[in-house]
Amino acid sequence: MAENPSGGPEQPPASPIAATPHDANERTFTIFVVAGEHSGDALGGKLMAELNERLPNRIRYLGVGGAEMASQGLISQYPLADVAVMGPINILKALPRIRKRVFHTVDAAIAADPDIVVIIDSPEFTHPIAKRIRKRRPDIPIIDYVSPSVWAWRPGRAKKMAPYVDHLLALLPFEPGAHKRLGGPDCTYVGHPLIERLGWLNALETDSLTTRLALDAEKPILVVLPGSRRSEVRVLMEPFGGTIRKLIEAGITPEVIIPAVEDLRDDIQQAATSWPVEPHIITGQDDKFRAFRLADAALAASGTVTLELAMAGTPMVVGYLVDGLAANLRFLVNVPSIVLANLVLDDPVFPEFIQENCTPENLSETLLPLFSDTPARQTQLAGLARIPEKMARTDGQAPSAVAADVVLRYAVNGRSETL
Repeated sequence: MAENPSGGPEQPPASPIAATPHDANERTFTIFVVAGEHSGDALGGKLMAELNERLPNRIRYLGVGGAEMASQGLISQYPLADVAVMGPINILKALPRIRKRVFHTVDAAIAADPDIVVIIDSPEFTHPIAKRIRKRRPDIPIIDYVSPSVWAWRPGRAKKMAPYVDHLLALLPFEPGAHKRLGGPDCTYVGHPLIERLGWLNALETDSLTTRLALDAEKPILVVLPGSRRSEVRVLMEPFGGTIRKLIEAGITPEVIIPAVEDLRDDIQQAATSWPVEPHIITGQDDKFRAFRLADAALAASGTVTLELAMAGTPMVVGYLVDGLAANLRFLVNVPSIVLANLVLDDPVFPEFIQENCTPENLSETLLPLFSDTPARQTQLAGLARIPEKMARTDGQAPSAVAADVVLRYAVNGRSETL
């Protein structure tokens, strides 16, 4: 994809199929969609909703996903929890089960005879599936929604993907240029789905959450996000709790809110029993963003949540711990930051502390200035104000709509779209 003068990717024209959804003789389509974790399920659900709007009752969905994709019509081959793991050690422990699920999924895809396969994120799981489908049915187009972080580590993956991925749908504006430079597949910057919720987020009321949690108006509010995976929660709850203890020693006793995915609520509640304050544990997307809007600051694990906090305008400090094997692979990482919001800004606005640096002392010392009108807080607020513009597509199209256009184009035209 060519780059425009400002350095970002050119925006492709809207697909003809979007304007004429009744093309192709009113044919029906089978789309095989594979997600490997909850964030992929959310993306898949939005994509499927957009596809259903274009071709109502004309798409059959099979594959692997969770509740969001099921709500749009997916028949999943097995529960998403079977494969939603992260980190080399956890993946190794679950490898026999994941390997079995990979072969199961490939067989199901071949049996479905789909018009197109869409894999969503989780490359350790989805890419082995894509490779095997391509080998057995080279005629089926394969779209990868969410680029692996080839710009961060193992850049050789980009070129290796080209034989089995026909097109990449990228969430971050710098990714098409990275794939072009590294010899990866054709790539379209669709934009991050968070941008679609900006208007809703700006209008979101917060009084209901304040009332339900009976928050003390005299106390600052700290949102704590220890991760969306059990392995993250297990290692981060202790240093995050220690950070709160240090804040209290320094004279800041915050109201603490932890937005959690439902299946980790009990784990978080149990781990928080040793904390110096009892956190308010909430679930649900709406309340999560209400908490972000209310918060004076956030203490967060690395991941998509840093972009969510940035879109909500919440100052943050990021801490992260990984298992021993992953820690030993850090020398392979080729980016100046693990915080996606920093990468989008190309500026280390939001402090991050990884591995041995992820200590209560470091985290609390960096959080403290964010609770008052300090230069550190003003610097973050200025960076946060730049995020929406950086994340938006220049043509104003919604990310899910652009993604749906590309998927339908390949579903209609097959791999001839590429070849």
